[in-house]
Amino acid sequence: MSSDNHNSDSQDKNNQQKTSPFLTESLPQGTPQGQQQSLEQLSNGTNATAGTSTDTSSAIPKYNLPRGANTGNVGATTHFGYKTVDSTEKEQKVAEVFHSVASKYDLMNDLMSFGIHRLWKRFAIQMSGVRRGQQVLDIAGGTGDLAKVFSREVGETGHVVLSDINESMLNVGRDRLLDAGCTNVDFVLANAETLEPFADNSFDLVTISFGLRNVTDKDAALAAMYRVLKPGGRLLILEFSKPIFEPLSKLYDLYSFTALPVMGKLVANDSESYRYLAESIRMHPDQHTLKQMMQNAGFAQCDYHNLTGGIVAVHRGFKL
Repeated sequence: MSSDNHNSDSQDKNNQQKTSPFLTESLPQGTPQGQQQSLEQLSNGTNATAGTSTDTSSAIPKYNLPRGANTGNVGATTHFGYKTVDSTEKEQKVAEVFHSVASKYDLMNDLMSFGIHRLWKRFAIQMSGVRRGQQVLDIAGGTGDLAKVFSREVGETGHVVLSDINESMLNVGRDRLLDAGCTNVDFVLANAETLEPFADNSFDLVTISFGLRNVTDKDAALAAMYRVLKPGGRLLILEFSKPIFEPLSKLYDLYSFTALPVMGKLVANDSESYRYLAESIRMHPDQHTLKQMMQNAGFAQCDYHNLTGGIVAVHRGFKL
């Protein structure tokens, strides 16, 4: 075989590897697994290997990121924590929060929850029923702690897509998973309200962990999750919820609105983002309301499990 033919075959193989099986269109060149550049390097227009300029508009996949009230399900205004803001502005405000906290996100999770968030996520993974060979979409997956476990559980015959609307968060997750050798993971910047890049009936499992409360149009997001799930597929939502014991609720409020902003200031130099965190939790639908929203989106056999007295809940539903 000539060297030209060999190079052509290698190029064809590389191009095949750069195409996600879940997208309605191919990802831009250099996007999926195996690309060792971080999103920050790509955003700066620098090719880490060759030291040359690259077109970041084609290097980084960004799908329908600004959305606001365009789904038609949200009025002219919505809540951002306890504040009332224009619906089209909420995404930007949430983005600013997570750009600010991305580098300290995991450390703050450990401190704020005293490490209990790891137990919550472990329980959610057990409830997910994930198996080898499955196709998994982790929405708002951020720093990739769940996606890393799913990558191991689905094995070489399975596949995971780590999706987030926030580039800074996804950058952290992407670098972490590449460093961990997770070769069966794609990384996609996408809006949970439409999940436009993903084809219908693509995934066995869709998860969103501590992300749904930040979505402007939750009904649209649930409908999009239903669309991309395969028949028989499972949705799992891990999110802060409403404590079921009144004394715990009062103690939780005291901790959330006093300790969290102080902790955020000391560790991340950002008290306002953690004040928004506390407020966004209070504005999120309670357990029963979220279950009803899932049913309205078409999910069947919906249930939820309270963790730590209802501070967190895991909701589960199926596409039948």
